[in-house]
Amino acid sequence: MTGRTLRLTSRIRRRSSPAKPGRGATPKVVALGGGMGLSASLAALRRITGDLTAVVTVADDGGSSGRLRDELGVLPPGDLRKALAALCGDDDWGQTWARVIQHRFQSPGEMNGHAVGNLLIVALWEQLGDHVQALDLVGKLLGAHGRVLPMSAVPLELQAEVRGDDPARPDDIRTIRGQANVALTLGEVQSVHVVPHDPPAVPEVVAAVLDADWVVLGPGSWFSSVIPHLLVPELLDALIETKARKVLSLNLAPQPGETDGFSPQRHLEVLGRHAPKLALDVVLADEAAVPDRDELIDAAKERFGAAVELAPVARPDGTPRHDPELLAAAYDRIFRMHGRIGPWR
Repeated sequence: MTGRTLRLTSRIRRRSSPAKPGRGATPKVVALGGGMGLSASLAALRRITGDLTAVVTVADDGGSSGRLRDELGVLPPGDLRKALAALCGDDDWGQTWARVIQHRFQSPGEMNGHAVGNLLIVALWEQLGDHVQALDLVGKLLGAHGRVLPMSAVPLELQAEVRGDDPARPDDIRTIRGQANVALTLGEVQSVHVVPHDPPAVPEVVAAVLDADWVVLGPGSWFSSVIPHLLVPELLDALIETKARKVLSLNLAPQPGETDGFSPQRHLEVLGRHAPKLALDVVLADEAAVPDRDELIDAAKERFGAAVELAPVARPDGTPRHDPELLAAAYDRIFRMHGRIGPWR
């Protein structure tokens, strides 16, 4: 364990955290991501574990989050809000609060486009002066089936090196700044980094990763939601050092702009370039989204030392969205079959 990680974990003892079920009840799972991809993963995972922590990117600079970030200098709350909504229960209380915090105002004035949950989260940050305590309080109000944490306590700027962003100069590589711009680029993303280059991880995040039974990375926007977790040095250290088993959940289809034309194995290649020391145990993919199973198996083994699990996890309506029940079944099977049969079974 690095000295930096030791210092972070020692700081945890000075902070309180919500009570969690004992290790004998369910696996301790940490899910990393952002946006709708993380929401899909959380909606599945909350069905199979009572000990779930979501770790959310903080580089969003568009929409309501971007406006609040620019005006108040706060962390962008939007992806944190989406994660909390995904953790709401299926009862009336949970579904009512999920709708409330996701509600966006529509008006001709300054409130247009702001989400209720964004304003609630920022208000509690200002009242309490503590990101973690405020998010825990929102989770308690919602009856969330898990905990939501930001991956860093400072807002980050995502920057990408992109080839061919200008169609008139297809071979030129230039820097694109801002998560919203990276997500919409017309060029091919070569690599991403964050500013500041050495952002601090939230101590509770490091502690959760080191204490987990399983860590789930993805699905989600590859360059703007998945890879950024690997760009926070203390978090990457924890992911490398943890004894938890790690599963990478691939997207159902390439994303316009960010990963146009990417094969499943190309996703693994770019992830590995950003974190060459990271090992994985399992790569999960939808069987219908893998044109060449053997190539993916070879890439997962060579790049990460991981096995490949193929399962039907997409919604039956044909849209490239994960079905929570099918994804939950896939995660549950992976947790049972790979590594030890946990004490929660």
